[in-house]
Amino acid sequence: MTSKKIKINVNSEVGELQAVILHRPGKEVENMTPANAKRALYSDILNLAVVSNEYNFFSSVLESVTNVFYMKDLLRKVLESQEVKTLLLSKITQNCQHPEIKGFLLEQDNGQLADLLIEGVPLPKNSLTNYLDENYFALQPLHNFFYMRDSSSSVFNNVLINRMANSVRARESIIMETIFEHHPLFVGNSINPLNSRFFNEQITMEGGDILVASKDVLVIGMGVRTSPQAIDFIAKKIDSKESPKTIIVQELPHTPESFIHLDMVFTFLDRDKCMIYEPVIMSTSRYRTIVIDVEDRKITKIKEEENLLKALKNKGISLKPVLCGGKHSHNQEREQWHSGANFFAFAPGKVIGYERNIHTIEELHKAGFEIVKAKDVVEGKKDLKKIKKVVVTIPGAELSRGGGGARCMTMPLARID
Repeated sequence: MTSKKIKINVNSEVGELQAVILHRPGKEVENMTPANAKRALYSDILNLAVVSNEYNFFSSVLESVTNVFYMKDLLRKVLESQEVKTLLLSKITQNCQHPEIKGFLLEQDNGQLADLLIEGVPLPKNSLTNYLDENYFALQPLHNFFYMRDSSSSVFNNVLINRMANSVRARESIIMETIFEHHPLFVGNSINPLNSRFFNEQITMEGGDILVASKDVLVIGMGVRTSPQAIDFIAKKIDSKESPKTIIVQELPHTPESFIHLDMVFTFLDRDKCMIYEPVIMSTSRYRTIVIDVEDRKITKIKEEENLLKALKNKGISLKPVLCGGKHSHNQEREQWHSGANFFAFAPGKVIGYERNIHTIEELHKAGFEIVKAKDVVEGKKDLKKIKKVVVTIPGAELSRGGGGARCMTMPLARID
């Protein structure tokens, strides 16, 4: 892990990864019950022991190729400032509508406090109101926080602090904004719609929908998590030193839940390859692709395109698609459901994803990617630097049931293109 300043710099999805933030799933996962799973945006509860074992393969692979920072360590560091701690706890207790727990939280040491802010704080039964309250927690556990992609997004030299669609995840954004604003390691401009004169209640956006195609082109999914108003906001706020820029908007289905983000149906694999869920991305009538030209932070032109790949090609980005699940619709549906399209590139042509999606992995092999098990990387049997194109497969039978994949679990800070 480097101690040098990290300048936020992400101009593509596939440039060589210089630094990334992860969060290991912890007790917050065990603090989920069948009764609160739906509120936590899950369809089932997860086994922490199995999730942790699978996640260790994922994180160990990334530790072998780049600088990995863990969110909880970053949080502990910013909590060393009493001023920052007090401000953060004021925001959090106001957000959870239980200001009475602020004093208790202030009494904790920084390590314990960081744990509590993520794992949750039980509701003290010290009043009739609280006694009758059916909620076990005053501060709800952040069950989804290991999906680091959603709450903040590195876009060029900026960090978008995302206003997420579900209020149960708002604290994730509060914590990430505090880290980027106050941790001495990071250099970059934070953009939070809540602090902007352009804010309105319709603005919701999540990092799973925001893909950086190049220094000039963003691809943004528009669906249940990212609104048109959010895309208009991003158009006004993106750094335009290299004008003009383009935002390609891909409309997404609102159901089923596996389509919540663009990166569940489309991810970049290499400078000339991408992974797609064909029924959504190549549709010419059901889901619109809209191209927005932006100059000097103003929208100058809006038009529709036939599909996402054609829109990218017209902007100088030609991509050969690899099909999630292969050519058969049955396999496509099954593997997309378990994040079969959700790959994370740590260098051009070097990606990581779930081994369970066997038909998708086979399609990658046909496209020239060597298949390497994460276990062989961790044990030193495979050197990823010596392989030109590779898909590192990680166990994910339990992780995938949380509703996200490798891209979902990463928050890149800097890449070299």
